[in-house]
Amino acid sequence: MPTAVIGGIATHYEVTGDGPPLLMFSPGGFDARLANWTSFSIYARLRLVDHLATSYTCVMFDRRESGASGGRVERITWQDYAAQGKGLLDHLGIGRAHLMGGCVGCSAVAVFAASWPRAAASMVLYSPAGGPRYRIRQHARFARHLSFLSERGVAAVAALAESSGAGFTTDPRVGPWASVIRTEPAFADSYRNQDPARYEAIVTGMARLLFDRDTVPGPEPEDLLRLDVPALVVPGQDASHATSAARYLEECLPRAQYWDMPVSGQTELTAPARVLEFLASAGER
Repeated sequence: MPTAVIGGIATHYEVTGDGPPLLMFSPGGFDARLANWTSFSIYARLRLVDHLATSYTCVMFDRRESGASGGRVERITWQDYAAQGKGLLDHLGIGRAHLMGGCVGCSAVAVFAASWPRAAASMVLYSPAGGPRYRIRQHARFARHLSFLSERGVAAVAALAESSGAGFTTDPRVGPWASVIRTEPAFADSYRNQDPARYEAIVTGMARLLFDRDTVPGPEPEDLLRLDVPALVVPGQDASHATSAARYLEECLPRAQYWDMPVSGQTELTAPARVLEFLASAGER
């Protein structure tokens, strides 16, 4: 798997298919690996990549602090996640691409388009993460990590991450940097020797600013309302992907198409065809 260094952070990525570029921000919460497009949740049964790669060059990557990509202890924002995707396009010499996000990737896609609208040919926002229960769950996850940090110390967090294969989503005690601790020994050494008070402030601010609303986190509604980029919004229907979150994006995006299809009707037969239909129409503008 090729690697690009973007903003000082190693980014593992994969390019497959042929046609106009489609930059894909992975689903999977804090384990947003490119493999999730073919192995995770609804995406495994939809086989979106198999179908999209017949007409588009699919650019997928492990989000920072996920999979085989690196990371850095800092107060991460949605802008940082979006900038990783923009940096990857720059690395590949791609000036403009269609954008697709699954789950939490939708927030990064929307921030990308708001920040670099000329680089965004269109947006596919598939099952956007959001809703009040989603926010509550994320805050609880960070609180559990901070509680373990307070009880055991930062070195114990690193030790637990190294001894366990669990990620932040599965076991909040290991924290958002668990995958980097496991894969980069130099990072792990730096992590366990950092100032605990500074680390606590970083994590506290990260939780508060990443998940600050009861709908889709990330882009400000005023930025979405002025965005002249065609979008396809596909709803989810559970505690982490509230239908209200998808409706919020439909309401805020002037050029949104809303696929009013329940999750039970989103199948390999219907979903790839709808996405391909949208991308073809967006490419004609």
